[in-house]
Amino acid sequence: MIRFSSIIALQILFMPIASAAPQTATKPVTDEYHGVKVVDEYRWLEEAGSPAVKAWTDAQNKHSRAWLDARAERVEIEAKLTALYAKDTPSHSGLVSRPGRPFALKFQPPKQQRLLVTLTSADDLASEKVVLDPNEIEPKGQVAMDWFVPSPDGKLIAVCLSEHGSEEGTLHFYRTENGEHLPDRIARVQYPTGGGSVAWTPDGKAVFYTRYPHKGERPDADLNFFQQIYFHKLGRPESDDKYSAGRDFPRIAEIDLDSSRDGRWLTATVANGDGGEYAHYVLDTKDGDGAKWRQITRFEDGVKRVAIGCDGATLYLRSVKDAPRGKILRMTLDASKTLADAEVLVPEGDGVMEGMTLTANYLFISELVGGPSRIQFVELSKKGAAGHLRTTKDATGADMTGIGQILALEDRPGDDRILFRQMSYTEPSACYIYDPAAKDDAEKVKKTALFNTSPVDFSDIEAVREFAISKDGTRVPVNILRRKGTKLDGNNPTLLYAYGGYGISMRPGFNFEHRLWFDRGGIYVVANIRGGGEYGEEWHLAGNLTKKQNVFDDFAACSKHLIARGYTRSEKLAVEGGSNGGLLMGAFLTQNPGLARAVVAHVGIYDMLRVELDPNGAFNVTEFGTVKDPAQFRALHAYSPFHSVKDGTKYPAVFFLAGETDGRVNPAHSRKMTARLQSATASENPILVRLSSSSGHGMGTALTEKIAQKADVLAFLFDQLGMSAK
Repeated sequence: MIRFSSIIALQILFMPIASAAPQTATKPVTDEYHGVKVVDEYRWLEEAGSPAVKAWTDAQNKHSRAWLDARAERVEIEAKLTALYAKDTPSHSGLVSRPGRPFALKFQPPKQQRLLVTLTSADDLASEKVVLDPNEIEPKGQVAMDWFVPSPDGKLIAVCLSEHGSEEGTLHFYRTENGEHLPDRIARVQYPTGGGSVAWTPDGKAVFYTRYPHKGERPDADLNFFQQIYFHKLGRPESDDKYSAGRDFPRIAEIDLDSSRDGRWLTATVANGDGGEYAHYVLDTKDGDGAKWRQITRFEDGVKRVAIGCDGATLYLRSVKDAPRGKILRMTLDASKTLADAEVLVPEGDGVMEGMTLTANYLFISELVGGPSRIQFVELSKKGAAGHLRTTKDATGADMTGIGQILALEDRPGDDRILFRQMSYTEPSACYIYDPAAKDDAEKVKKTALFNTSPVDFSDIEAVREFAISKDGTRVPVNILRRKGTKLDGNNPTLLYAYGGYGISMRPGFNFEHRLWFDRGGIYVVANIRGGGEYGEEWHLAGNLTKKQNVFDDFAACSKHLIARGYTRSEKLAVEGGSNGGLLMGAFLTQNPGLARAVVAHVGIYDMLRVELDPNGAFNVTEFGTVKDPAQFRALHAYSPFHSVKDGTKYPAVFFLAGETDGRVNPAHSRKMTARLQSATASENPILVRLSSSSGHGMGTALTEKIAQKADVLAFLFDQLGMSAK
């Protein structure tokens, strides 16, 4: 039971001294949880859109802008980043294959948003044709593609478009051949809370799609919950659309739709919020308008993903039941079969099984090995692994490469070729085609025309892998990018990054922006802490719910490891994270205020007692827990950054960044945490916040805004760590 005290009426006071942060009024509200009274002095900062909050935001943005713009190199940093992006080669991502026609999202600076393009093959860039350019819809980059799905023959494309980084999307349809925009529009198919999805019927004349309630269908508080599946025939008004499934799904359901290669079978993966529990359903479109969804797995079954074989008769399932690193099951789609009838095709091994990609005769499995990854392939006519393809080791013997998307090509019947993306910390990514039917081993793997080049050289940079020892003795991987010959004398400016949640893994990836960091003697580090999926489901579960403190202990251990090894010292150490990683930053700085000199936290969660009251926060209950449960409340309250700030503590320099249109994390978290730290800190270090009105959680943010944010972050870090240009 939560009880509110009377609110003290105070006015917002802003200090007239330009160098001081604006003062924030306190209006105490008392809540009671399981007999524990908790005072919140900044509840009023949750009132988005109120004149008082707008005035506070304007004052804080003005203060931060003045501080950042006073850094002599801020303008030069932005100019350098802009120049690098202008030299960057176009890149292709989100590839989808249809017969004779790959589709991709093309990032082509200085364009603000990605383009939707199609090619005749991954080896023929000259054949590329633009299907949709959101920059022509809105030249400032305020319209973005959330996702796209081509029809089975590739002649039509369903595209979800949203504005201002909101991820609140409407479904549109385009003809591939000429980019014609069809008249069909379907609103509320996508929202940050549960995402959105579409699957086509085999004839390409209709789609099954996800939809949130329309106003009046449910109470206003539930309009961004209760996602369901509907059916739409092209050319018909949305009012004619039919309900298909979902009335018995949880309030926090997140639905992902997919289809078999021949289009006959549809699958629906239903997530129970963000904690990693899934149920799966299949539908046979041959049953026509009377087709019904059949449930195959339940949340408690431990099945993470399903995929339908190219034979159209077999279902493959990735399960962690009694196999935390994963195993692959298979069963026929016969209506009489249940999960109990599934056989083990690939047992658990030393790698963590993630994605499954099926061709006519092979199953390709992407596997994680503590962060780096590889591909395992299996002949479907046999049980067990047939082998692995393509691994690259660095000088220390550690595998430091990563595998991105794996895509089955559909250019010909019985095609067993796949296209996969190879990634590393020190080289731009490239797409390769693997053909198991090639007679010569040298011909099995070929680089395609879909590769990136870099506007900067990383030949002087090496990636090494070490292990920190956490509080409970757990070995935590630390991936260190440094200049060759770096002296371990404790004087190197070092930036440590991590995430630690939802089973999401930090894998190798190239970022040319790091050149600005390396050029000033910086070291960049990525930690594979618990809460992620780098070592499987056990690694994830060891860092969620009441075990979340392990995540923060791991990160602190990585910081201490870098100091103990002589890479850096506290005065030269900075840390950075975003979203769940923003929560990590908040916990780190409140639990270890003297361990780092500077903290950068993007779109973070800081009030763990209030987060579940936000629409997307409710989806996080299966990952973080709920204040309604006494044990989970105690854990949440113990590490909640907002409630862990102590008056009179010398906190490091902190830079919060948030987006006003963020539907995933309420920007009120950043407002409240900023106010609390500014009031409490006893140090002279700046506590800054940047609240952007033109971005949300980061998805769909225009290029110029991304560059501006990065320039602000680098100006802040260079200043705080004393990193002068060399």
